[in-house]
Amino acid sequence: MNSSLYNGLNDRQKNMLDFIADKREIRVAELKEKYPVTEMTIRRDLEKLEETGAVKRTFGGAIFVGKDIDLNERVSLFTEEKSKIGSCAAALIRPGESVFIDGGTTTLQVAKYLPEGWPITVVTNSLHVAAECSNKRISVLMLGGMLLEATKSLVGPIAVQSMGGMAFDRIFLGATGLTVQHGFCNSNIYEAEIKQQAIRQASETNIVLDHTKFGSSVLISFATLAQVDRIISDEKPDEELDADCQNHSVEVLVAK
Repeated sequence: MNSSLYNGLNDRQKNMLDFIADKREIRVAELKEKYPVTEMTIRRDLEKLEETGAVKRTFGGAIFVGKDIDLNERVSLFTEEKSKIGSCAAALIRPGESVFIDGGTTTLQVAKYLPEGWPITVVTNSLHVAAECSNKRISVLMLGGMLLEATKSLVGPIAVQSMGGMAFDRIFLGATGLTVQHGFCNSNIYEAEIKQQAIRQASETNIVLDHTKFGSSVLISFATLAQVDRIISDEKPDEELDADCQNHSVEVLVAK
C-alpha cells in the first residue's frame, strides 16, 4: 500500500487500514471484536481513515476503495450485487429506444445483460460499454473527448457538447454516493459534467448503485433526488433516505 496513506495515523489506525484493505468490506461490530476500544473510538478512527481517501464509511461499517482506484480494481468489489443490479436495469430497456450508459463498473453490468442483437441505440462515453455493445451487435454511438485512464471514460467539453443535440429515452448513470442533503455524488468533476448533461437530455433518469453508496457523500453533487426517476440497487436505503425518495416520487427498485 502507498505509504503516504499512513501519514497522520496512529498505530491502531494504520493496522485498521490494512485490515479493511484486506477484507474490502467491514462492519463496526467486527472492528469492535478486533480492537479493545469503544464503538465511538472505532467510528472516530473510521472518520480519520476516510480522510485518507482510501476508505469510505457506510451504514454500520466501511469499505476499502483505494486511492484513485481504477476500474479494473473496482470491478472485483461487490460483483454479485452489481450483476443483479445490471440485470434488473437492462430489463427496463424496450426495443427501439435510445439509451445512454455512462462509465463505471455497475453501469457496465447493464450493458452485459443486454440481449445480443437487441434493436436499440446505446450512446456511451465508456470504452468498456462500447466494446460490450459492439460485441453483441448492438448499435452504439461513442462520444469523443478526453480519456480518463482510471475509468476508461471520455469526458470534457467535446463530450459534453456532442450530447447537446441528443435525446435519450432512458439513461443509466452510476454514483459514488447518495445522501438526503447532497443528492447523488461523484468524485470526479469531469464525469459529473457528463452525468448532468445526460440528465438534461433524458426522458427518464435511472441511477444504478450498490447499497454501500447510501449515506455516502463525496466531492461533486451531480443531481438531486427531484431530477431522478428511479434508483436501482441491491438493497433499500435507510428509513430517512427511503422516505425522501418517496417524497420526490423516486422509485426504488431492489434487484433480486
